[in-house]
Amino acid sequence: MQLDFGLRLSRYREAKKMTCAQLAESAGLSVTFIKTLEEGKKSPTLRTMEKLAAALGVKVTDLLDEQAREVS
Repeated sequence: MQLDFGLRLSRYREAKKMTCAQLAESAGLSVTFIKTLEEGKKSPTLRTMEKLAAALGVKVTDLLDEQAREVS
């Protein structure tokens, strides 16, 4: 789950053409923490997922979706 979430987070961030620093600033999180999530080293809390989803302009369920889908 951790790595899957991290991969989805990274794909959405890249699709929005955001750097880790831009996402971190927009979500109110640290760059180090964003990278840790993307690498699958930690799992986010629900509140963190809400912040990330808002910063990316997606739903929390998009970040959790287990199905492979196109990221736009």
